[in-house]
Amino acid sequence: MKTAISKKLAQYIDVSIVSAYVELTKPGITFLVLASMGIGFLLGSNGSIDYLNLVNAALGTFLIASGTSAFNQYIERDLDKLMHRTSKRPLPMHRIGTEKAFLFATILMISGLSYLILTVNFVAGCISAATSILYLGAYTPLKRKSFVNVFIGAIPGALPPVGGWVAATGHLTDIGMWILFGIVFFWQIPHVVAIAWLCNDDYLRAGFRMLPMKDERSLKSSLTVFISLILLIPVSALLYYFGDSGIIYLVGATTARIGFLFYGIPPLKEVTKENARKLMFASLFYLPLVWIFILIDRLI
Repeated sequence: MKTAISKKLAQYIDVSIVSAYVELTKPGITFLVLASMGIGFLLGSNGSIDYLNLVNAALGTFLIASGTSAFNQYIERDLDKLMHRTSKRPLPMHRIGTEKAFLFATILMISGLSYLILTVNFVAGCISAATSILYLGAYTPLKRKSFVNVFIGAIPGALPPVGGWVAATGHLTDIGMWILFGIVFFWQIPHVVAIAWLCNDDYLRAGFRMLPMKDERSLKSSLTVFISLILLIPVSALLYYFGDSGIIYLVGATTARIGFLFYGIPPLKEVTKENARKLMFASLFYLPLVWIFILIDRLI
């Protein structure tokens, strides 16, 4: 029965096309955005969660984040052809036409923004719009101009928990949301630099300046990583200091931070593919762990 239904659907739906459109939305990044938004909403709710509002915020955020990722691939379609890690994406492989990709991305972004404004609140919509504008209008073009793009890109990357908090409260005055912003901001810098170390040849082919120029020993990029990891320690502790999380978060997140910092020390001596890979994987574990500790702390 299921096989018959599947065959029937296949007559009307090209699964490969659907898969290509899904790939345009960068599901992994979108999921991380949603998780960060959800943590901001949880802490902003301060114990009284409006689940309908949370669902609306998640749906609107999903749409605009997916559209932003798709639009980024539309903008960089010719550059993606030059890099091994992105050459198989839908647009370089011509699995989707450029005009269709543009329309798809635009519809998602406008739908997400409209939905947030109409069902959540105007400020939440503004935060999501600012995230997309900074990502597409500032970070994306700066990638080919200066290493400063890493810091500029960390701003829209750190705004999803702010958007979640605003979705719950409707205002931007709580210090907790900006602490969450700081946590994600200082996490993102070593994460991006680690990827740049691993993929530098690819980035150079596309003309991306993801690492400092004239930094043969990688001293500037290593110091950037180390300083960010050091700053992450007091910033993260502020969430406990201001009463937005408890002892479970403090102990768990502190342990995770120490582990993350441990992997940021070897590049100060020498940047190798191995220690860059270890730092990247440490970054991939760190943020989800922090969100889990916040979640456990709040729910227990």
